Amino acid sequence: MVACEKRAQTQIKRNETGDALELNNLTRRSALRLLLGAGLATLAPHAALAVDQSDVDATNSQIDANEKQVQKVQAELDDIAAQYESLSKKQSDTLDQIETTQDKIDSVEKSIDKKEKELKTKRERLAKRMSADYQSGSTSALDVLFSSSTFEEFESNVYYMDKISESDSKMIQEVKGLKEDLESQRDTLSAQKAQLETLSATQKQQLKEMESKQQETQKILSDLNDQQKQLMAQRDSELEAMAKEKAEQAAAAKAAAAAARASSGAAASNVTGTISDGGATTGSQQAVVNACHSTPSPGLGLCAMWVSQVFNNAGLGYASGNACDMYNAWCTSSNRGDLKPGMIVAVSSHSHTAAGRIYGHIGIYVGGGVMMDNVGYIRTINVNEWISYYGTTVTPRWGWLMGIKLA
Repeated sequence: MVACEKRAQTQIKRNETGDALELNNLTRRSALRLLLGAGLATLAPHAALAVDQSDVDATNSQIDANEKQVQKVQAELDDIAAQYESLSKKQSDTLDQIETTQDKIDSVEKSIDKKEKELKTKRERLAKRMSADYQSGSTSALDVLFSSSTFEEFESNVYYMDKISESDSKMIQEVKGLKEDLESQRDTLSAQKAQLETLSATQKQQLKEMESKQQETQKILSDLNDQQKQLMAQRDSELEAMAKEKAEQAAAAKAAAAAARASSGAAASNVTGTISDGGATTGSQQAVVNACHSTPSPGLGLCAMWVSQVFNNAGLGYASGNACDMYNAWCTSSNRGDLKPGMIVAVSSHSHTAAGRIYGHIGIYVGGGVMMDNVGYIRTINVNEWISYYGTTVTPRWGWLMGIKLA
């Protein structure tokens, strides 16, 4: 249903007897109703939630972004672990090589010591023999040579004595050469070992740095996981709060609806009696009824203006004011038995529209349990239906417009 109009100041007319309401009083009353309407509007059931879906969506976005960071840092941590594992294996291999090289060095050192002893023994043996020959004046060698019975035997003895001396010298040189080769191997192995130890030291430093980086990255990951837990707890709290608020609003709306129905029922129930009219009985009544059928709608929301135009077209004058003003000025009865054709039927406020809360609604009873009103078009409606629908806030009442009794 369409609420009645505000009083349009440019359309206010006075009737011939001057029965118009004072503008100042009407303005104050209208202003009061405007403030009341604004207050009621704040009690609408669709109040904004303190926590709504946008808050949950924002938290979910933070959770998604944080999860991406968690995955990124976890990937970095996995990469560090893989690098650490690879370097640890290389470090182990290096230590194995150092150990193997040291074993080789130890083996070569033993061989060198052995050759050193062998060389020393041979040198001592040769020195003793040469010393003995010198001390004996080499008589043994001369005896051997001069004991030869033939020249061929003499040559043979000289040859073998030279060979013995040469063999001793060669043997010493071979041992000396082997010792030098072993020393060369030892030096080479020692150099390799030094390189391996340098590599091992570098690898140990790299492992230490990786451990530090791993600890830092693990700390970042732990912080992100803690933040993720907090965000998820926040989201759960927001969802719980939103559900609670919605439930509270639903309960409040249900209670408000129940209160409105109770109020509506109470207001409409104040209407008493039964309709007993038999239709228009006077010319003035019939003139108003005829004007109701012939007067067009002045527009949506202009119910009181239409009523004033009907009465003016019926030759009774133009009434000023809106539905609320007419209700307060001329509607005095809520007994259906008093209802007569040509009477106005009004409420000063109803709950169906914002304008209706402030200005009310009005129509004209045309007899036979039927009334007519302007709702953007001229409507004919059962008076009891009208009373039931508009009697949500105040008791519907009726009376003679401008105090002019038509019957």
